[in-house]
Formats: sequence, structure tokens, C-alpha cells
Amino acid sequence: MEYIKSRFYNKATKCIDEYNKLKKEHGDKVISEVTIGQVLTGMKGVPSLVTDTSKLDPQEGIRFRGYTIPEIRQKLPRLKPEGEPLPEGMFYLLLMGEIPSEEDVFNISKDWSTRAHVPQHVYDVIDSMPKNAKPMTQFSAAIVAMATESLFQKAYRSGIGKQFYWDFIYDDVMNLIAKLPRVAAYIYRRNFYNGDHIEPNRRLDWAGNLAHMMGHDSEEVKRLLRLYMVIHSDHEGGNVSAHATHLVGSALSNPYYSFAAGMLGLAGPLHGYANQDVIHWIFELMDELDTEEPTKEQLSDYVKKTLENGRVIPGYGHAVLRQTDPRFTAQQEFASKYIKHDNLINTVNNLYEVVPPILGKIGKIQNPWPNVDAYSGALLHHYGIKEYTFYTVLFGVSRALGVLSSLVMDRVYGLPIERPSSYELKWYVEQATGKEPSCS
Repeated sequence: MEYIKSRFYNKATKCIDEYNKLKKEHGDKVISEVTIGQVLTGMKGVPSLVTDTSKLDPQEGIRFRGYTIPEIRQKLPRLKPEGEPLPEGMFYLLLMGEIPSEEDVFNISKDWSTRAHVPQHVYDVIDSMPKNAKPMTQFSAAIVAMATESLFQKAYRSGIGKQFYWDFIYDDVMNLIAKLPRVAAYIYRRNFYNGDHIEPNRRLDWAGNLAHMMGHDSEEVKRLLRLYMVIHSDHEGGNVSAHATHLVGSALSNPYYSFAAGMLGLAGPLHGYANQDVIHWIFELMDELDTEEPTKEQLSDYVKKTLENGRVIPGYGHAVLRQTDPRFTAQQEFASKYIKHDNLINTVNNLYEVVPPILGKIGKIQNPWPNVDAYSGALLHHYGIKEYTFYTVLFGVSRALGVLSSLVMDRVYGLPIERPSSYELKWYVEQATGKEPSCS
């Protein structure tokens, strides 16, 4: 057994015992009271999932296995002292719960390089689509097409015992993560560079190779994509892409099907598609104001006009956070360190000063602060990745690190199929008022 896989299992077996003991001895303990309001507004804040990889605190922001983003950027191994941490190290942390050594990270990087071959039929599926098909449509279809390679699916059909599910899921996850940069870069070059594809460079790290295959071979782009992949990797278990992956996986669907489901959720405007909305809105703003350097006063007027027209301000607000998203802050610090002048970056920074006070005066808005999407597009655009319909695919490649490491843990714990109860609206009205609803 490969050494990281072996170390993972030895550590995970302790968690299996803890999980079984908790279920057996404390299964009746009440941990939350669910209100009708929570049910009717998306189950926000209701404890209902086991997700070890990360936790989102409304005030502190995201913690990956207990570590904040500044701590992650300081502690995870990197290629150069002044660079950004390697996503391979983030995957190790999310899976194992501990900071990896450089040897651990390079082992994963080498392992993914050997697993990165994509079958020809996957490219055929992509090529069968019209070039105006959205990049996320092509990406999701390619992931489903790769399910022919699922080791878990074959093993399950051969009759393996439940205690071995995790073993085959682990290899499927490693294979899938390894192939994603190749698939994403293929779609990028097909859509935006007339199918002029670039072969991978096995000497490069996972994110660096993605940049290379996309045709952005500068060290600056590689550095940015390492940061991007790390901070977008996970956001606890209740967000749509994570929950969808877990939910489909709970039916023992293979990791390719499960992850494809997560990506279809990520493609929604209220989730990963938002990074496209932000950059589109800013360009729309600049066009209407007829300037690439809008003043704060102009921005303020435009924001108010956007709100008066019944639209939201893309990149602002969050379902859980009640402060500036630490992922926004990390990107802002990156821009401050490496970018001297850029009109788009300057506009994003100015919006950060303008938008929160305006939104804060609107009583029903609980969080007027920016989220991760408010900055990511401007950074990508600055470094030459200007095709913003592709941004959600990059988000998806990154999100694989978190949702797929969680999927391995799901099978280690032997989590059952997810099946909450549901009731008709009439039942909730009767619970609340003791009367039948007027619409019955």
C-alpha cells in the first residue's frame, strides 16, 4: 500500500472507532433545535453533516483542519520561500488533519503526475459538444465520462465488503484529482485557443502544470493558481458543491458521479458562478460610466443604482460569514504584494470601501462584506486569464481537494445514505399556528 494511503488508514481507523462509539453510546443526545424559519430558508445553521476537513465560523471565517488562511500560507510547504503554498499540501492537510512535510507534498505531486492520463473517449465527449457550450457544461460531462475508470464501481460490482469501500474510493479520488487539470486545460484551449493544446510537463507541480497546459507559463501565473487552488479548496460540508458531492456519494455512487453532481451545483449563480458575475458587473460598470478608472463617488452612485433596480451587488454577502471573507483578504494581500497598478484591481479595492457602508444601511442585509468572488476574477484577469466564463471551472478544480477528501472520510466512517424527512407546507403551518393554511 502506497505510504500516504497507509498512513491515512492507520490514522483513520482511530476515527472509525470514535465514530462508532459516538453513534452507539450517544445517538439519542439532542444537539440542536430546528426552527420553521431554518427549514424554510435553506436549513442554514442546522448541524446535520459530518465534515472533518474545514469549518466556517461567522466571525472568524474558514479554518482548514483548525488552521486559518494566514496560518496555511505560512505553514504549508512551497517551492520557493517567497511563493505560495502548494495545493498538494492542502490536500494532505484536509485528508490527514496535519501539516505535511515537503517529502509528503512532493510524493503526492509525483503520484498525481503518474495518475494524470485521461482516456481518449473523454476528449471525444468534450469535442462532441458545440464550442459555445459553457465550459462548466463541458467540464461536468467530462467528469461523468471518466466514470468508466472507476475502481470503486468495479470493486463494488465484484462484491467487496463495506470495510474496503474506502480503499477503492481513495484511489478513485486520487485518479480524479490528478486528471482534472488536464481536462480543464483541454476545455480552455479548445474554447479560447482554437484547440491548440499543450502537453503536460510532469516536472511541474499540480497547479503549475495547469497554468502551463493553459498556456500561461509565467511563474507569476503559477504562483497565483497555487494560491487560488488552496483558498478555494474547501468551505465546510454544507455549501452546495460539498453537500451535493456528499449526498450523491451517500448512495454509493462512484466519486466521478458524486463530484460531477457537486460541479453542477457549483455552476449555479448563487454558488461558483458568482465569480463570473462579479467581473461581468464591473466591466458593465466601466462601460456605462465610460471610464476604466471610476472614482469612489461614481462607484457609490452606480452601486445605489444597481440596488434601486432590484439587483444585488455581485461578490458581496455570504450565507454564513458576518465579516470580510478571509479568502478576499488573502487575495487582496497578494495583489498588494505583487501588483503595482491595475485599473481593475484598483476598482475592486475601491468597491471594498464603497459597498459595505451602502449595504449596511439596508436593514435586511446581514452581511455587507465581500466574499472570495469579489477579488478572484480581477487577479486572474490581471495575469492574462481574461476568459471569465472559465473561472468557475478553475473553482471546480480547486474544490475537488476538499469535497473529495471528505468523500474518502465518508466511506471510512461508513456514513449511511442521506435521507432527511420532508413535510408539505400545510404541516408546517399547522405546527406553527394550529390551523389549516388558507391555501389548502
